[in-house]
Amino acid sequence: MILLEGMSTALITNDAVVLGMLAMILGFVFWSEGNKTFAGFYKYVPALLLCYFIPATLNSLGVIDGHGSKLYFVASRFLLPTTLVLLCVSVDLKGIFALGPKALIMFLTGTFGIVIGGPIALICGSYLFPDVFGGSDDLWRGMTTVAGSWIGGGANQTAMKEIYEASDQLFSAMIVVDVFVANLFMSVLLFGIGYNKKINRFFKANDTAIEALKLKMEKFQASVSRVATFNDLIYMLGITFCFVGLSHFLADNIGPAIKEMLLSMDVSTARLLVSFGSKFFWLVVFATVFGVMLSFTKYRKFEGVGASKMGSLFLYILVATIGMKMDIMELIANWGVFKFLVSIGLIWIFIHALFLFVVAKIIKAPFFYVAVGSQANVGGAASAPIVASAFHPSLAPVGVLLAVLGYAIGTYGAWLCGVIMQGLSG
Repeated sequence: MILLEGMSTALITNDAVVLGMLAMILGFVFWSEGNKTFAGFYKYVPALLLCYFIPATLNSLGVIDGHGSKLYFVASRFLLPTTLVLLCVSVDLKGIFALGPKALIMFLTGTFGIVIGGPIALICGSYLFPDVFGGSDDLWRGMTTVAGSWIGGGANQTAMKEIYEASDQLFSAMIVVDVFVANLFMSVLLFGIGYNKKINRFFKANDTAIEALKLKMEKFQASVSRVATFNDLIYMLGITFCFVGLSHFLADNIGPAIKEMLLSMDVSTARLLVSFGSKFFWLVVFATVFGVMLSFTKYRKFEGVGASKMGSLFLYILVATIGMKMDIMELIANWGVFKFLVSIGLIWIFIHALFLFVVAKIIKAPFFYVAVGSQANVGGAASAPIVASAFHPSLAPVGVLLAVLGYAIGTYGAWLCGVIMQGLSG
């Protein structure tokens, strides 16, 4: 099955033109957000959701080509690590630790929801689509790749394909389901941010620690804020891109070295450690580490000349390129093939969300922990800081740190999920 077969050529395929369109979309969204005419609309719909949804609509209608564009690769490999450094340079680690254990609890709850949600979705699917499940011993193998992606990332997803020997055809179908369901759930979380206060009242959550961190960062920003000169910006970006380049250099050397070392190990052990051989994993790790290191130096004052604003700008460009990858029309066109897979994916993500909401209600965790704990699993380093920054830019590092943890444990959680599903299938 070729998923893209029959798709018409997009109206605009030049990435330079597409980038200009994305910039115009971002400009329009933030212009309208500041316009009193649209105040009622933005009271319920976060601007970030539109920055994601409008490019997704253009891609779905065939105006732009999200699959063929290189903009997401550029944004994720160059702008994302730059964003991580700029957002972490003023991070208050003590303030983050003062948030308490609830952030970690919600992250692990999200992981548990994915591990358990897969088998539950498999059982539900066997009743909803008995004709499909009755003659297939292969579906659970493809589902393990989704588990790898939702707990960790692309490297973990590929590892599950190899560990459980999922067919290329099923793997391709699962990638589409993975992207669609994950992006749909991300849009739900972004929409929920507009009702943050109401949800916190429902959870009876005390978000004073989060508010205290936000206020502390705002006071710090005010204390170091000044009109940026040309030299300030050159100096800031020079230091930042220096560390981004160093992150790439280290990732390009450490990733393949570990991957080669894994090849000499026992096959089953090597597959479980495969994420540590990913260049992208180490790129995120080093960019985050360097940003945090800078926060202990005089360079923390880069916040005064707009470090987090520049980081947020790059982050919103990344959001728009992520939105480009969602194709609703493709899913509709192939609905006969994907309807049962999408149904299973929706059941799966519902179980994940249900665990998060139940635990949040029990421990009275703020919605911020629910949203970031979920995206640190399902979305990874690209999405977790996006959702966190939608609450406040100073909270983005919380999402980054949890996402890195997700990369580290992704293969193991997905492997356990696969073992359970294999037992049920047998």
